[in-house]
Amino acid sequence: MNAKTIQKDLPAPQSVSLKPGLYLVATPIGNMRDISFRALDILSSVDVVACEDTRVTGKLLSAYRIKKPMITYNDHASSRQRISLMDTILSGKSVALVSDAGTPLISDPGYKLVQSVHQAGAMVSAIPGANAALSALQLSGIPSHSFSFLGFLPPKSVGRKTKLEPWRETDSTLIFYETAPRLLESLKDMKSVLGDRPAAVVREITKLFEEVKRDKLSALIAHYDRAGSPKGEICIIVGAPEPEEQEVGTSIESQLKLALKTMSVRDAAEVVSIATGKPKKAIYMLALKLSGK
Repeated sequence: MNAKTIQKDLPAPQSVSLKPGLYLVATPIGNMRDISFRALDILSSVDVVACEDTRVTGKLLSAYRIKKPMITYNDHASSRQRISLMDTILSGKSVALVSDAGTPLISDPGYKLVQSVHQAGAMVSAIPGANAALSALQLSGIPSHSFSFLGFLPPKSVGRKTKLEPWRETDSTLIFYETAPRLLESLKDMKSVLGDRPAAVVREITKLFEEVKRDKLSALIAHYDRAGSPKGEICIIVGAPEPEEQEVGTSIESQLKLALKTMSVRDAAEVVSIATGKPKKAIYMLALKLSGK
């Protein structure tokens, strides 16, 4: 999407008065229009924009006709760079921190800087926006009432399995980021450690070729083994373990009783329906009966 398309009928960013401090600004993860008016106002008003790559952020700022000094701040940033940003803030100026895409600090640089700003007693403010992990969870169709975000797994199989091991018994949804070349091997390690759970591979979120593939881990492994590595940015969503097939009726009833302790009838029915693969209407009627409604 070019700059002229972005600018068409779009209100110009407003210059606003900002307190000295650090502003964590979420940026688009694919579609350049996925940025809030407030984020644009902040970017057009801060004294400095700290970013992973000035070329990437420069394109975003240029698209919205924003001209601001930019400095590089990424995973390779030295303590000297961090101290320099701290000095800028403590001198009474405002700094925006942005990632190449998405929300700063979420598997992106910024934690040490935020920690330092807090310790110095200066202000930190978040300007929310696009986030690949939460968007993938929405798209996956996998229960979202309880989840854990684990970011990128280690690049080697031994490291991946070690990181996955503590989550073997979890009954919540797990969210991962992964690169295309490592997707297949990561799926294999997930199945090996976590079992054959329901999962979704979500890629190219908000982009032209956005895609969601949902199935058991074993089926997804078979698919990508045949099709090869896909292109683009990837999220893997892994659901909770499915109940064993013994005494299905009793299993469903016990799951519903447990779910109804913390959820509404509707939510409990939906979660158990997805977990068991049984019709939601039948599960809902049973949930009504168990709840006494």
